[in-house]
Parts: sequence; C-alpha cells; structure tokens
Amino acid sequence: MSFLRRILTPFAVAALVAGTAVAQTPPAPSHPVPTVPRPVVPAMPVPPPPDVDAQSWVLMDYATGQILASKNPDERRAPASLTKVMTDYVVSAEIANGRVHNSDQVNISEHAWRSGGGGTDGSTSFLKLNSKVELDDLLKGMIIQSGNDAAIALAEHTAGSEDAFANLMNAYAKQLGMVNTHFSNASGYPVDDHYSTARDIAVLSRALIHDFPEDYAISKIKEFEWNGIKQQNRNALLWRDPSVDGIKTGHTAAAGFCLAASAKRGDERMIAVVMGSSTDKGRADAAMALLNYGFRFYETHKLYDAGKPLVTPRLWKGEANQLPIGVAEPVLVTVKTGQYDQLKATMDIPSTLIAPFKKGQQVGTLRIALDGQPIQSVPLIALNDAPQGGFFSRLWDSILLWFHGNKKVDAPAPAAATGTK
Repeated sequence: MSFLRRILTPFAVAALVAGTAVAQTPPAPSHPVPTVPRPVVPAMPVPPPPDVDAQSWVLMDYATGQILASKNPDERRAPASLTKVMTDYVVSAEIANGRVHNSDQVNISEHAWRSGGGGTDGSTSFLKLNSKVELDDLLKGMIIQSGNDAAIALAEHTAGSEDAFANLMNAYAKQLGMVNTHFSNASGYPVDDHYSTARDIAVLSRALIHDFPEDYAISKIKEFEWNGIKQQNRNALLWRDPSVDGIKTGHTAAAGFCLAASAKRGDERMIAVVMGSSTDKGRADAAMALLNYGFRFYETHKLYDAGKPLVTPRLWKGEANQLPIGVAEPVLVTVKTGQYDQLKATMDIPSTLIAPFKKGQQVGTLRIALDGQPIQSVPLIALNDAPQGGFFSRLWDSILLWFHGNKKVDAPAPAAATGTK
C-alpha cells in the first residue's frame, strides 16, 4: 500500500480530487453590467388569473408546454368541434407520411353528406353528394367553416371509414400524451364515449402548431367560399386581436361553447383552451382574458443553450479523461414576472462515469425548481463519443478507482439560474 501511495503522488492526488467534482452547479452566463445605475423598482405583484366564463380552462405557454393557470383542467367534457383539431392533426400526419396527398380527389359519400350537414342542422361546408373535392379544400372547409361533412369525408379518405379513423385519432392521442381523451368520430358529434379535457386539447394544439405549422396557418384564414357559399371563421378573436392566429371553436348543447385559441406576441406564444362557456361571446372573452393575462404576467427565459458543455466531470477508463455534458435542446422556462431570480438548478450525475459513452446518451438529469417546487426536468447527455481507452490506461484508472470509491456525490444547491429572455 505504501508503494502505491508513493507512485500515485502527486499525480493521483490531483486526479482523485478532480474525480470527486462531479455534481456541479450549471454555469450561468452573466448579464452585461449597465453603464448607468438603475433605480430600485419593487417587484410587481402578480394577481390571480381572471374568473372567466367556462366550466374548465387552461392557459399554456407554448415554448415550454407549462400550464400557467387552470380550472378543472382534467375534467372530461364533450369537446364538440374541438375534435376537428385532432382530425386536422391526423390528416396532416398522414400527408407528411405520404399516405394521402393535398391534391387527392376525395369522394363525398352519403354518410359524409348526410351526417355532416346535408341532412342535419350541423355545421357544414355544403358539399355535394357523390362529388369529388380536393383534399386541401376539405381541410379549409373543416378548419375555417367547421364543416362536419368535410371532416367525415377526410376521415373516410384517410382511413377507409370514420370508425377506422377514430382508431387512428386515439392512437395519435396516446402518442401525444392525451391521457383523458377518447374519440369516437371525426366531427365532434356528441356521443357518450367521446370526450376530452382542456389540458389534453392544449397539448394537442401545441403539437399541431409545432409539428405542422403550414397546416396550422389555415386556422387564421377569416373566411372560405365553397359551392358558391362564403362562410366566416367562427373564431371571433381573429377580428379582435392581430396576434391571434388560431385555433378552433366548438359548440353543442352538451359541450357548451368551446374555444382553443393561440396568439403570438414577439417571441412568446400562449395557448388558451376554454370549455363549457355559456355564450359565443363568453368563450371569446374568456380566451382573450387568459391570453392577455399570460402575456402580461409571465415571461419565458432561455436558461441554457443546446450542445454547450454545462459540466465536464472526470471520465474513467476512456481515451479522454473528461466527458462534456449538456442538453440536447435549449432549456426554456416560463415564470411569473419577478420570479426569475428565484429559479434554482441542480444536476444529478453519477459520481463515477466509466467509458464508453455514445454522443447523445443520457448521463444524468438537470432539475429546475422554483421556490422549492420542481417545474422541469431535462435529460443531461454526453456531447461527444467517449470510447474506452487502451489496456494500460484502463488498468491505471482501475487502480485510481480503488481509492476514489463509488460514493454518489450530491449536487450542491446552485445560485439562481440566469439567462436571456
């Protein structure tokens, strides 16, 4: 043992000391120092969210997916024509996968014609029985005019039948994490086993905006003409506020008045979903109030950039003796105005990292907390490939590891996370 201690000094001592510094505070870029002193301004109080006309509602920050405020967000309710947001998503996904095309000529079946408005008083695009309509026009008819006939025709063309399409809807809903949703049709026609929640509709709306932005852009078109009949988009907010660019309205006696709305102001986007409002005006007022509240009293900040090392802990038995660790995507967080300095970031990384590692492999977890409450967890990944070292390098590290041990080192609580809004 005395011999080993002699040959390990001083190199081994330095290596062992370096090896224990694994759990570390994420680096925080500093803000530029202002040239002119600023007066001390008291923190602005943040009021509670507005009391709006809706049985359930959520306000979501688009960038992070955080629910900023809500009322009965997981209450299962009839979604009415908010269903068509999922119909839109499924058709867009099938177009992206090359299974259907915007230029397809779609047959208008008797089921689509009769169930979609030709024989009822439901919302309709006034499609003609047994006619052929381009798929792209059907999308506009469904999204802008809320045509039930267009929704059913799209479903039949995409999956062969509306029942089969409903199965596709539920599969996509599960994939998106909509845990309190079940669809039985493409239009939102009220049946017992057809329901969703304000939270799930917000999750779906965010996915549509992110995954299919060109298709989402249809929802801001204010009117569409088909078969000689011009109809306006039912989303009244498109006329009230130029920052609003979607998404969809819905109404049945069972569902009440519903609206999924989104607006973008500067670099920030908010999503508001209201379900069960008492009037058409009530749902528009409710969604507008929530969007204004989100933009006024919340702010989104970027804490860390993607692909940049946040920490470079000791790597054992590798070609290199350090492993750069970071995040795959920019880390964004949305907080109430004035709470930014209260953010805390910690890293959970094993104290002993032994090669090999592949680039992109998860190594640990970055945790963001506000006032002691976790608000976000992000995987920490290896930023480079880290192959094993040679035989003698691995042998030497095995000797050093005998002294180092394998005790996990907890990350110290770092200072407030900072970044650029």
